[in-house]
Amino acid sequence: MKNLFTYIYNIIFITVFIACGSNDTQKVKTVEAAVHHEVEKPDIAELTEAQIKTIGIEMGLIEQKQLTASLKANGVLKIPNQHKASVNSLYSGVIRSILVIPGDFVKKGQTIATVSNPEFIQSQSTYLNISSKIQLAELEVKRQQELNEGNAGALKNLQSAETELRNLKISKSTLAQQIRLMGLNPEQLSNEKLVSVLNIKSPISGVVSNVIIKMGAYIDLSTTVVEVVDNSRLHLDLFVFEKDIQKLKNNQTIHFSITNNPGKEYDATIHSWGYAFEDESKAVSVHAEVEGDKTGLIEGMNVTAIISLNKVTSPALPTEAIVTVDGQDYIFVMMNAAQKSDSAAGYIFKRIPIARGYSDIGYTAITLLKETPKDVKVVTKGAFFVSAKMTNQEGHEH
Repeated sequence: MKNLFTYIYNIIFITVFIACGSNDTQKVKTVEAAVHHEVEKPDIAELTEAQIKTIGIEMGLIEQKQLTASLKANGVLKIPNQHKASVNSLYSGVIRSILVIPGDFVKKGQTIATVSNPEFIQSQSTYLNISSKIQLAELEVKRQQELNEGNAGALKNLQSAETELRNLKISKSTLAQQIRLMGLNPEQLSNEKLVSVLNIKSPISGVVSNVIIKMGAYIDLSTTVVEVVDNSRLHLDLFVFEKDIQKLKNNQTIHFSITNNPGKEYDATIHSWGYAFEDESKAVSVHAEVEGDKTGLIEGMNVTAIISLNKVTSPALPTEAIVTVDGQDYIFVMMNAAQKSDSAAGYIFKRIPIARGYSDIGYTAITLLKETPKDVKVVTKGAFFVSAKMTNQEGHEH
């Protein structure tokens, strides 16, 4: 369309130049100005007063607003490894029972499954037998001491008895530790209370995220039985570019929402950030603790976050006063009242390009890219309809 206006301009200019003569400079300038007005007309929209009322267009002035500057960043929800557990049995055996399902909340130390193995009884039996042998070994040491004092026994026999007693005590201590790892109290064992089924307990409090084994399955030390995550420890990893790192500080507030479900907003607070770039990017990982209600949040979710910076006073308009056309942001200013050919009173609106800044409390900071009168009235509500009207007018000009 721009080429069409240029073509019209050249035709009119040549025609006027021939008609008026080369010395009639003033007339040429007058016609040239008029044609320039036509070229700029695509930035103009004309609406009658009736249309303005029907659409509900409202106007106001560019205001000086104290807005909170913000920084937009993408990230992902994570749970630190110290708050996730892959629960294993310390002893091999066959799964006898599974006491949880995914989604169950478990407390630290709660039994989540049981495992059986006849070898468990052997360890306990060996422990009890050693206890009996220690009693006999203690009596032998005492007897050898008495014989040695009466010069009736050999010193080497006493030393041998003491060595035997010491070795038995070491073996008992080792077995006692193994039995405690089974979840049993070695001091409470007796030949009538040997245990063949051991409890597998959760090392942390949290939610069961996965039950991996099945009833009757054989497991060993490397087999993960259940996975538990403490969702209350969720934190946010954001990726902030190098140029914005200096804007951050600890305890800054972050508002974020799930990328695929932006309807609900959550809060987080910055507590640290990395000192190395992620992979080959120029982004640094920023860590924030998720605050308040974490319902609906799951590790691995992608999020979009807004980091609140300092409050800044700047020219601003309601966000809905800004329209975007072909990637450029615009506002509409009222020029002056017009008188249409049908005698219906109307208004002329001019489209002005702007640079959009940060947004807060329904307002957006703006920078005018074209000189505009200081107290000009701006369309604050209904800018979309004014833009649509202007587009229709452009279509009629083709």
